[in-house]
Amino acid sequence: MYRRLVGICGLAIAQLRYERARTLFAVCGITVAVLSVTLLASSGMGVLSVGEQQFDAADRDLWVTAGPLGLTTVGGGGLDNSIQGGHEIAAEMAAHEEVRVAAPLAFQTVYVSSDTEEFETVIGVGKPSGNSISFVEGDGFSGGDQHYNSGSYDGPLSQEIVIDQRTAQAHDVSVGDSLFVGGTLSTARQNEYTVVGISETFSGFVAAPTAVVHLSELQTLTGTSGTDTVTMIILEVEEGAEVAAVQSELQQEFPALEVRTNEDQLESIVGDQATLIAGAALLVGLAIVSGAVLTIDLLLLFVSQHRRELATLSALGLSSGTVTTLVVSQGLVLGILGLVSGVVLTYPLARLLNMLAEWVVGYEGLVTVDSRVFVVGAVIAIGIGGLASLVAAWRLPSGEPLRDL
Repeated sequence: MYRRLVGICGLAIAQLRYERARTLFAVCGITVAVLSVTLLASSGMGVLSVGEQQFDAADRDLWVTAGPLGLTTVGGGGLDNSIQGGHEIAAEMAAHEEVRVAAPLAFQTVYVSSDTEEFETVIGVGKPSGNSISFVEGDGFSGGDQHYNSGSYDGPLSQEIVIDQRTAQAHDVSVGDSLFVGGTLSTARQNEYTVVGISETFSGFVAAPTAVVHLSELQTLTGTSGTDTVTMIILEVEEGAEVAAVQSELQQEFPALEVRTNEDQLESIVGDQATLIAGAALLVGLAIVSGAVLTIDLLLLFVSQHRRELATLSALGLSSGTVTTLVVSQGLVLGILGLVSGVVLTYPLARLLNMLAEWVVGYEGLVTVDSRVFVVGAVIAIGIGGLASLVAAWRLPSGEPLRDL
């Protein structure tokens, strides 16, 4: 029995080697199907892993928002921060006995320039008081947010700014140099700030160049101080407090807002990309279908072109089961070859995608190859080979073999 199977497999491989061009196309089709699954799954795992790392690095327990973050044309354009009265709401949340820190945070598009001639748009970050920042260079802000002044926004401006390395390189500035910043070009030309630090804390979180100032100063620079709008309020609970319980209590107290844990916030961000995910799934489906069609076409062509030979084998006494095994063996060999090619190509393509993703969005490791994705790839490859074999076997000569001779 063993020798018989080895002989059939050898014959199947020899036939595939003879039909080299068609075999190559079929293997390429299966390889594309395997790669589409392994790379997409690896991308999903990488995004979730990077997202979890970013939330862990933020060292916060709860995230409060008032809906999705969108674009606005108000004030020359920027990000639409949806929480109004951010300072007051944060103070009310901080009064909760199990909340240690409630810090409002804002992100707005701002213009920056070192010479008031060539401006660049970056993400302006309104830093809450007491929020920790890790510095690559410099010591950071010399004091707290005095401009807010209990809601009057008439306190002195610090005129201090912290930028990331990309912004520093783009404008050839370092700690001690000056940058002009504002929500509009006119406002930017009137507000000169001193660089007091270089930090990647927020640029790593939003994957874009950033300019960090005190929250009230960003609101003044972008014209949002009248409504005290912020993007989110980030909370840190007391040590030993149950995060889920605090979330539930605050959600009941502030029903118009959405209070989420780190996991909930990450799921929300991923869920907002439903259209993109559906499109990627469609591409995977098309790759699988195309791989199956190419393989089925190859095996059907083999059966059609060798119908007389197969009939001759049947007439000589070769059982239909043996002939079927020959066709099935070819399908499985094609599946295995496609699987091996897909696995071999997954790692270099994943590295290439990581380099591209880092260049485009600024995040590293967005494509994380896990051994589990190859299990799914194997199921796809062997499944395609098996399906093609079943279809081709159905077209095998049946009945009286002499009719086909």
